[in-house]
Amino acid sequence: MVKFQINDPSLESQWRAIILFGKNSATYKFAFAKTLLELIELEKTAITITDLAEPFSRHVVEHLKQNDKQGNATSSKFLNTCRSYINEQISKQELHYQTEKLGFVNVIDAFQIVNRDSIPNLFYHKNYSNGRKEIVITDNLLRLKESFHFQNFGQETEARWKLVETAWNLNINPNLLEVQYDEDKQLFFLENNLMRRVDITSVRDSLNGYQKGKCFYSFKDISVNSFSVNLCEVDHFLPHVNKRHHLPANINGVWNLVLTDKGINRDKLARVPEKRFLQRLYNRNEFFIESKHPLSETIVNQTGDTPEKRRLFLERHYQIALNNSIIKWAPEFELESNF
Repeated sequence: MVKFQINDPSLESQWRAIILFGKNSATYKFAFAKTLLELIELEKTAITITDLAEPFSRHVVEHLKQNDKQGNATSSKFLNTCRSYINEQISKQELHYQTEKLGFVNVIDAFQIVNRDSIPNLFYHKNYSNGRKEIVITDNLLRLKESFHFQNFGQETEARWKLVETAWNLNINPNLLEVQYDEDKQLFFLENNLMRRVDITSVRDSLNGYQKGKCFYSFKDISVNSFSVNLCEVDHFLPHVNKRHHLPANINGVWNLVLTDKGINRDKLARVPEKRFLQRLYNRNEFFIESKHPLSETIVNQTGDTPEKRRLFLERHYQIALNNSIIKWAPEFELESNF
């Protein structure tokens, strides 16, 4: 989180740090994030555990139906309760009652902790005094709702959740783990030991948080909302057209994919960015490493198991691309970057 937030103490950066770099021992964090995003639309300043129970359990149940493994623990009373509801062994009312009792044992306290410390600007405070059980929303979360980037947070959270749970459920050896890119469908996918393909989630939704919702080159605000005029595009940092010169490295790898403003992308075409952008690509890839499972393992397996190896990998392939392209490119318009 420290590297991610250098020169960027913004509320948006703090929210993304929770989603991307918070502990992933279970997926409750993602369900709680989606619950907060849903309930803050109501602009409540205090949200009871009862209010939280319905959306929180709903999000967990939706994911359990697709992927049964939602944590590292061998057993969970709360997840077993959700499974009982899925199997029609208990009612929705009982599910909500048990969620109030079991679902928030750790997540409320742990959600705002990243790298063993609380984020600087808390989004809520826990209030369990005088018989109450509620969270009190701070102005920080209310201000976050007014941000341009708020529109992207739901999709970013869902994408991160899908990446984590899919890797757990396929049970792939980390040394073999590689999130792959389907260019036609704009999707990330994984294959298990039986070479069975499992589509995970949108590339845009997965990458946007790591770029802080900014165009990789111009640092304009971008969106992953399909209906937005700011909808971003996926670009190969080093041109895909020369992929055979980079073999056996995969130019279609996660390490070489960035999100751009569509106007910027159409100006760049298949040209090689100026070398100063290579450091930004390195930094962005290191964010993947810090976020852990499964993008971390993917980048390590694709580019090297130490920072120096990864830096040399990028330098080598940048030179290969330049040798086959000659012309360097930079955007005509560029805001100050913070990574």
